[in-house]
Amino acid sequence: MKSFARVLCNHILLNKKVQLNMKMLFDSQLKGLFLPIILMLVACGTSACSGAEEKKQQISIDGGTVGYPLHQAVAEEYKKVKPDAQISVAFSGTGGGMSKFCSGQIDIAGASRAIKKEEIANCKKKGIDFVELPVALDGIAVITNKKNNFVTCMSIAELNKVWSPKSNNKVKNWNQVNAKFPNEKLTLYAPSSDTGTFDYFTQAINKKSKASRTDYTSTQNQNVLVQGISGDESALGYVGISYYLAKKDQLNLIAVETPKGNCETPDPPSKIATNTYTPLSRPLFIYVSQKSLDSKPVVREFVNFYLDNSKKWVEQSGYVELTDDAYAKIKQRFTADKTGSDFKDAKPGQPITKYL
Repeated sequence: MKSFARVLCNHILLNKKVQLNMKMLFDSQLKGLFLPIILMLVACGTSACSGAEEKKQQISIDGGTVGYPLHQAVAEEYKKVKPDAQISVAFSGTGGGMSKFCSGQIDIAGASRAIKKEEIANCKKKGIDFVELPVALDGIAVITNKKNNFVTCMSIAELNKVWSPKSNNKVKNWNQVNAKFPNEKLTLYAPSSDTGTFDYFTQAINKKSKASRTDYTSTQNQNVLVQGISGDESALGYVGISYYLAKKDQLNLIAVETPKGNCETPDPPSKIATNTYTPLSRPLFIYVSQKSLDSKPVVREFVNFYLDNSKKWVEQSGYVELTDDAYAKIKQRFTADKTGSDFKDAKPGQPITKYL
């Protein structure tokens, strides 16, 4: 190689024409070497820009299983109007959705209870401001197996006796709840602890969110709970009203004694709308990232569509409509980009109108 170089140098020194030719050759080789690299860098840059632009067109929703059918219905309808819309709708529980939301992973969180103070703090740490939007009403249904013929109504005190942490591995038979009930086995089913339904129910019945006995069958999928209760004669459980309505021929709906002393059920759903079924009536929310609203116009367009049209699918999704006045106030809240939570201190059973 060294010998070749010396010969080449001698030729260059002796012949200026050769020197010129070599320069042209060298320049050509450099172009041949670097042109593909330049093109590759340009392509990568274009791809990165394209990827960033594509991400701006995507809308991500995650959160509670209760509310999921409504989000899905609105997303599907939106795609009919905007065929190119890229919307992902998932459910990982209200707690799971809030965790993703406050870490900036998703644009919209669906929640079957109001955001918690610790979640607000987590969002703040990550610089996530949000707009809180109630979108429908729901009731938590207390249910038993169809063959249960001795329970028709339960008081808050009786439900507390069943679900209190103090009852863990202690209250195992029906007659321990009420002496008039038979001395038969009691089997329990409930949503998992990362769901909004669990949080709301425990707050309403045990006076503290997440305070509950743990010896029960739990799952995030409330359809699985319904299936378990329908096949277990000793079962008692609670689910969002839509899950009961979908399988009501296989279940018994148990009335709950209200603070006024009346036994009420969430069916018909009008009792949820009037807050007659209390304290187990609740609002459903979407929480929208202000950062997404500012940086992704498609998110604002979709939420506008959601608020203007979701009322059409609330009932068929198994939930209860808000009043026209409530929808108008919620739209004003969104239009004004009002951030923060007005519902974080709301107590179970309080009407939604108190916080709008």
